[in-house]
Formats: sequence, structure tokens, C-alpha cells
Amino acid sequence: MQAAIVTVGDEILAGSTVNTNASWICEQLHDNGVQVARITTVPDRIADIARVVNEYQAAYDAVIVTGGLGPTHDDVTMEGVGAAVGRSIEPHTDALAWLEKSGGYKASKRNEQAAQLPAGAQLLKNEVGVAPGAIVDRIYVLPGVPTEMKAMFEQISDAFVGTETVTETVTIDEPESTLVDRLNDVQSKFDVSVGSYPGHYVRVKLTGEDPAVVRDAKAWLEAQSNVVPDEQTE
Repeated sequence: MQAAIVTVGDEILAGSTVNTNASWICEQLHDNGVQVARITTVPDRIADIARVVNEYQAAYDAVIVTGGLGPTHDDVTMEGVGAAVGRSIEPHTDALAWLEKSGGYKASKRNEQAAQLPAGAQLLKNEVGVAPGAIVDRIYVLPGVPTEMKAMFEQISDAFVGTETVTETVTIDEPESTLVDRLNDVQSKFDVSVGSYPGHYVRVKLTGEDPAVVRDAKAWLEAQSNVVPDEQTE
């Protein structure tokens, strides 16, 4: 399973808010064996949201959208998602009933605005906040407030199921440029993906579905390299 993440917010693009939502969602999806293929941040503009969500929902198994929910002028994510799939935004009876029952916004007009969802959307209740989320086909629309997003994600986490992978790390005391041929070789000899992360040492991550194959790949690379002992990497 492959997923894409779209975070919405001018404040992220301005650098005034750190995009912790994307990294947290990536971690959850990785734990479920789901590959994250794209992470994109877009401004609070309907056209930008619609364009990116439309592209990603056609290319990937699921799209998770966070941010831009609520009744204020810049909360346009639901409209953007609706435009992406060609659905109008309309009053959602269950969303309005839930908002009114749970206390919702102090002004009833705000409840009505927040309860406008794409036609046919499934309501996602916001158990620790106010603005509701939604499921539209394979698009999951969550709040931008991290505590609210995490609580709502728990409601849908079972929808994200992929193939479990294992990762082994080899730390090498050599310039990264000297490892190119070896990294190509280990990937061709074994069914693993390879990530190389330079620093004081070079950390090479080997990831695959078969633990035995990953271990064999690690052993092969260690035999070809100047490996740093574990105690020196701590």
C-alpha cells in the first residue's frame, strides 16, 4: 500500500509552524507497513488543494490531508477536497447533529459552517476538539491541530495496512563516495532497498520484507566495508 500526505497551511509555508503532523503520520504508516510516496504542503487555497489531492488520489492507495478545517475564512480544505473529486460541499446532517450534541462552537452559525462536507462524505468525529473530519473515497481529511489529528487518526488507523518490513543498519567509516559501487551491488544481490546517510560516519539502512535476506545483505556489506563498532556509534 502506498499513501500520500498533504498538509495545508500558510503558516507552515511561512516557517512559523513546524510540520510535525507529516512526520508523525509517516511513523504510524511505516509501522503499519505502508509506504509514504509523497509529502506535500500547500497554501490555504482551494485550487492548490484540489490540484494536489486530485493528482495524488489517482496515483496512490490513500491520501491523508491535514489542516484547514473549521468555520473561519481560511478553512478551505473541505472545499478543496470536494473540488478534487468533483463533489459539491453541502450540509452534513450527522456532522451538524454531532456538533450540536457535543457542544460545538458557541455560535450556531459556526456549527453550520463547520458541518459543510463534500457530498457523500463519511463523518470523522473530533473527540478532542471541534472541527469534524471526513472520509471521501480514499481521502482522509484530518484537523491540523496535532492532538486532534492524532486522536482522529486512531479512528482510521486500521484502514492503512501494508507489508511489514525490517531494517538493519550498517555504520561505515569511509567517505560516502567510495561506497557507491557496493551499495549498488548489495541492492542487486539482495531484495532490499538501500538508504545512505552521511555524517561523521556513513549510516547505511537496508530494508526488506524477508528478515533473513536483510540479515544476509547486512553481513555481505559488513564484510566489504570498514565497519564502525557499535560502541563507537553510541
